[in-house]
Formats: sequence, structure tokens, C-alpha cells
Amino acid sequence: MGSREVRQAFVKSVPVMAGYVILGIGFGILLRGAGYGVGWSLAMAALIYAGSMQYVGVGLIAGGASVLTTLLTTVMVNARHLFYSISMIGRYRDAGKYKPYLIFALTDETYSLLCDGAVPEGCDPHRYRFLVSLFDHGYWVTGCALGSLLGQVLPFSTAGIEFSMTALFIASFTEQWLSGGNRLPALAGLGCSALCLAVFGPERFLIPAMLLITLALTLARGRLEEVDAHV
Repeated sequence: MGSREVRQAFVKSVPVMAGYVILGIGFGILLRGAGYGVGWSLAMAALIYAGSMQYVGVGLIAGGASVLTTLLTTVMVNARHLFYSISMIGRYRDAGKYKPYLIFALTDETYSLLCDGAVPEGCDPHRYRFLVSLFDHGYWVTGCALGSLLGQVLPFSTAGIEFSMTALFIASFTEQWLSGGNRLPALAGLGCSALCLAVFGPERFLIPAMLLITLALTLARGRLEEVDAHV
């Protein structure tokens, strides 16, 4: 891998570094507070690598949740990744040896960095995307480990830490909105989510909202492509 690709990927990933390290520290502290040490934190960060699900997972582990409950919760929390993967099929199709890791490492924040398809001049697109994904993953693992270690020596109340992932999603959405481009998918997502929240309530709205968003975007695909062509 060329030094230019490494440098460009690192620069691209810097905005995610600040968020991932801080949020990872929050997760590590929360997990430590539940009685699980740095080994658990490292394993979950490296192998699960799903921030919101890891935060939810602390409660599942501590509460002794069943396999079925864990499975259904994971599907509900991470269902949004279906949309990411569909939109990245074309870019990842010929990624070769990088493809398995690119698929695994496609988080919300990594998607926000790579979804525009832009690749610096002189960089191999697949290696560049792999490096961006790898840097982001490294930040998350580092943050989770640091949080676990800090939670051991600096104990304090963990009340409210779980909201940090929600705050990150709001910040990511705001950044995407302010960057311009086609805002119809965002409006469709907000509208469908609000409708399902009103109909099904806060405990059951997630899956219906995802299905409704999928249907809405599928039906509006032609219109969305026309708008993209003029943006």
C-alpha cells in the first residue's frame, strides 16, 4: 500500500476518530461498570463492532437475556445496515480480498465517509476504502479499551452514557443534511419513522419504520435517481 493512500485515508478518517474514541471510552466505562473487564471490551469492539448494539448489549449481558431476545434485538438495532449495504454494492463488487472486511466494517460513520464515492487522485479505490474502514475500526477498539481501563481506576456514575450513541446519530444526520445533496431520502426516513412511532409506539416502531422506509424508497427510486442527476 502506498504512503499516499495511507495518508489520505487517515486524513479522511480524522473526524470519526474524535467521535469513536470518546464513544468507545463511554462504552468501555459502561461495560466495566456492569462487571466486565478490558478483555470483554476489546473482544466486543473488535468482533461485534456495532456501537449502538454494543451499548444495548451491556444490558443484555448483565440481564442474562436469552439467545432469542438477543437475536431479535440485534436485528432491530442494526436493521439500518441493510440500506448501507444495498447502496454500496456497486462500489464493493470488485473489491476482491478487501470485500469481506469492507462489508464487516461498514458502520454508520464509515458509510458517511465513503457513500459519496470520492477517491483521492492516484489512490486505488478499494485499498483506500479498506484503509478508511480500518482506521475507523482501530479508533473504536482503542476507545473501548481505554474506557475499560479508565473505568477501573476512575469509577463514576454511568447514568446517561448510553445516550451518547443517539447523540452521534443526530450529529451525523445533521452533517449529512448540511452538506446538501438529495434530501428526499432523509425526509422519507423522518416521515416514515414519525408515522410508525405514532402508530406503534416507542417500543415497537423500529421494524415497521424500516420496512416502510424500504417500501417508500423502492417506489420512489426513479424519482430519486432523477433528482441525483440534477444535484
